[in-house]
Amino acid sequence: MSNPTTKTLHGSPCLAPGALALLLLAACVSSNPRHPNKVRDAAAYNVQLGIAYMNQGELAIAKEKLDRALAESAESADVHSARAMLFQRMGDSPKADAEFRTALRLAPHDPEVVNNYAVYLCQNGRINDGVRHFEEAAHNALYRTPEAAYTNAGVCLRAAKRDEEARADFGRALQIRPSFAEAAFQLTDLEFQHGELAPARAAIEAFVGRYNATADLLLLAVRVARAQGDRAAAQRYARRLQLDFPGSDQARALAELDRNPG
Repeated sequence: MSNPTTKTLHGSPCLAPGALALLLLAACVSSNPRHPNKVRDAAAYNVQLGIAYMNQGELAIAKEKLDRALAESAESADVHSARAMLFQRMGDSPKADAEFRTALRLAPHDPEVVNNYAVYLCQNGRINDGVRHFEEAAHNALYRTPEAAYTNAGVCLRAAKRDEEARADFGRALQIRPSFAEAAFQLTDLEFQHGELAPARAAIEAFVGRYNATADLLLLAVRVARAQGDRAAAQRYARRLQLDFPGSDQARALAELDRNPG
């Protein structure tokens, strides 16, 4: 997939597997809830639970938790941002938009809220506004993962077939954090789609030689090597994918590719 991500409403990106699903890195207030130490943390705890249930597809329970969070802290931007994501998942765009606007009113310079709103904008076809908000989040010194915002902007632009602008944003992400696998995948996949096999191959080999390979990058490496006619390299990457990620969607995609090589 590759959907822009809500970054992760916390600090580390909640990435979507790399495809071009859009938003990739979505804000995730926190998917590892911890019990609150104080009563005033109850709303934050319920937001964390709501996000966790949302990620599991339990939307009714997620709404119950986020309704409770709203009752506990109606002036929390995180509460409204999480509710916006929930309403978006439920297909209620007017409510999602209203909740995001409330979150931005309460915390206009919070980079997590801005990034999440940017994801929403891109997923609803408002590309220019979404990219502008991603860049705003990336430029905010308080934002802990600007590389995620730039990658999200690139995914948003790819979905709009604005590939050269996307290429630049993926490059910015990798300048900030060369080990950011999602940006590396998106950039090399873009090169592959444009027939730029040599630079795509070189970039993949450089990345997997220095950093941890991902299933997405390994599957892409197989496809690039096969397109180059390099059967030995394709088999080498295929074996690594099967060994390192045996039950992954990418391993299943490889099996399908083997059955239907055309």
